[in-house]
Amino acid sequence: MHFVPASREVLAEVLLAAGPTAPTLCAGWQTRHLAAHLVLREQSLLAAGLVLKPLTHRMETELDRRAEAAKDRNAYAALVNEFLKGAPKISPLANPRVDHSANLSEFFIHTEDVRRASDRWVPRALDDRYEDLLWDDLVRRAAHYYRGADVGIILVRPDGRRHVARKSSSSVAITGRPGELLLHASGRREEALVTFEGAEEAIALLSVSL
Repeated sequence: MHFVPASREVLAEVLLAAGPTAPTLCAGWQTRHLAAHLVLREQSLLAAGLVLKPLTHRMETELDRRAEAAKDRNAYAALVNEFLKGAPKISPLANPRVDHSANLSEFFIHTEDVRRASDRWVPRALDDRYEDLLWDDLVRRAAHYYRGADVGIILVRPDGRRHVARKSSSSVAITGRPGELLLHASGRREEALVTFEGAEEAIALLSVSL
């Protein structure tokens, strides 16, 4: 579970280095919007708008307000530092197990959302145990990630370990390191360093169904 606090620090460093108006892979968001999202997600009851539609508009309004204020570099740095402090003690996310479940993949993905939105980036060298934990998290969520796919999905690691995320008569094997597979599964299709194996028709169908 110690990888989550370290990942939080890395994400905060990446956000600060990029500045408030850098692009991200999150459609329509600059880094200041992402920072506001991260803070609201952990510290505001409006974060329920992520799953409860009646609160979605209020949540988005508050996110936009904070992002607008964070155009100023000092305000942006304060917002990122607020994220760096972590969830308040009264939050369920203050529990290390909940924090691990909710934030292990979240922080990795958003770090890459900032890094890979620039023209120059290289994949990070990740600790083997960290990659294993990302893989475990991906396996738990894979069926949800690929629920809209019109073909079967088999996730394959370079060491040969694999997971059937979705069954079908026609399948595509997606191969890559755990972090790359996680990025592909979570919608970062163009930036994920993965390869595909399967019938041409199945691979083409996969690309249009996701």
